[in-house]
Amino acid sequence: MSQHLVEIVEQLGTPRILVLGDLILDRYVWGDAERISQEAPVILLREERQENRLGGAANVANMLRGLDAEVTLAGIVGHDSDGVLVSQELERSGVNCSAVMSDPDRPTTVKVRFMGRAQHRHPHQMLRVDREVRRPVSSELARQFLRQTLPRLRDFDAILISDYAKGVCTSEVLQPLIEAARKAGIPVVADPAAGGDYNLYRGAAGVTPNRSETGKATGRDVRSISEAFLAGDQLVEQFDLDMAFVTLDRDGIVLARRDAEPIHLPTRTREVYDITGAGDMVLAMIGVGMAAGVDPVSLSRLANIAGGLEVEQIGVVPISRREILTDLLQGARRSGGKVCTLSELQKQVSARKKIGQQIVLTNGCFDLLHAGHVSYLQEAAREGDCLIVAVNSDDSVRRLGKAPDRPIFDQDYRAQMLAALESVDYVVVFDEDTPHSVLETLKPHVLVKGGTYRDDEIVGREVVQSYGGRVKALGITPGLSTTDIVRRLREESAHTIPFPVPDAGRVERRAG
Repeated sequence: MSQHLVEIVEQLGTPRILVLGDLILDRYVWGDAERISQEAPVILLREERQENRLGGAANVANMLRGLDAEVTLAGIVGHDSDGVLVSQELERSGVNCSAVMSDPDRPTTVKVRFMGRAQHRHPHQMLRVDREVRRPVSSELARQFLRQTLPRLRDFDAILISDYAKGVCTSEVLQPLIEAARKAGIPVVADPAAGGDYNLYRGAAGVTPNRSETGKATGRDVRSISEAFLAGDQLVEQFDLDMAFVTLDRDGIVLARRDAEPIHLPTRTREVYDITGAGDMVLAMIGVGMAAGVDPVSLSRLANIAGGLEVEQIGVVPISRREILTDLLQGARRSGGKVCTLSELQKQVSARKKIGQQIVLTNGCFDLLHAGHVSYLQEAAREGDCLIVAVNSDDSVRRLGKAPDRPIFDQDYRAQMLAALESVDYVVVFDEDTPHSVLETLKPHVLVKGGTYRDDEIVGREVVQSYGGRVKALGITPGLSTTDIVRRLREESAHTIPFPVPDAGRVERRAG
């Protein structure tokens, strides 16, 4: 599954997305929560710095840029310095702001978060102060939004609605937009306002409510997966949606669809530092995927990953495709998918190279894995970001003529033992006498070899050097080699009793 998602992320292209909604400026005041005030029993925050970040629909647009989408934003800022700041930040991010309008009758929405750190630990939010106006935009502004967007609908592959209930997402704006988009075959996905009226999004392709929002919209208590199934189906039917992505924080996402049974897509446990922006990131990921024609199940899996990466950050931070790919590749590694065929491994290596990782490869028999191997592989792993071990097959070992009864352990056993090492990212078994075919296919940046070799004696060096890679000999751990260990076992055979070896010859050990 991870490899399938890797391929999807690599093929997302550069979708064109329109974002409509409430623009917000998130201001962070960072400081040291060092003592209690003498004026009142409250924590005193000694300010160290301030930071401004985009929030709401502006944040969704910024996150879409982080995912390499072309973005046009429609929304409102106040006729004030904060509005200028929001517009400047958006333009710096490469967002098209031609549909962002200024309203002199309302301030730019600003959320000020005071972030305190105590005893040099992770900072935590102490207080949030909001400056906002929630009244609906005027009919004239609503008509301006439609004049700015409806004639250009076919310029977009998807439309995202980011509703924070600050007055932009009214029925007068949304319903004509959704209706026109549906006729044009352009998917519309809405992140609903908490406690809002879902009739606003009637006819959209999808919505992305969280657990609490889903409960309020359906009148259900969404505490379990089965309750989320019922609530998701209710949303789809009641509001004429194609699908609903019900986000359930640590429980992942429930996907409800018009013509299919709902399904649950779990997510892995993560270290949560700040949930701010997670919903925006989920919306952005779903928007990019839907614009690219990704199926809803894969969309849900990618949204889980994007939202999970976001909660690992402090504050609102755009997540890139590279970070998503890295997480997918690490997930495949965690799930035990280290032993690959050469064709499978080629795809993994291609993805890692695209995110700038250095690939290291070593090869050998690795019969009777011992401390010398472990030390050598740890050293090899430090030469790059990803270590591949190419293991000689049983037939290949026999052709090398090490000994009549070698290998002692069969190729599957040796591969699994190597895969169990933390330093090893992938293992591939090859049947040829040399690793040339593996090297030509994978083209690692570095070829390493342990033992008493000089660089110019390493088999395959000419292949690696032909495309600009490098070759390095790492030496050996004194007194440790498989050949020495087997010889010592044979010399002591008169004092041994046999013990079973899975699918391979016989090895003996000293009796108690």
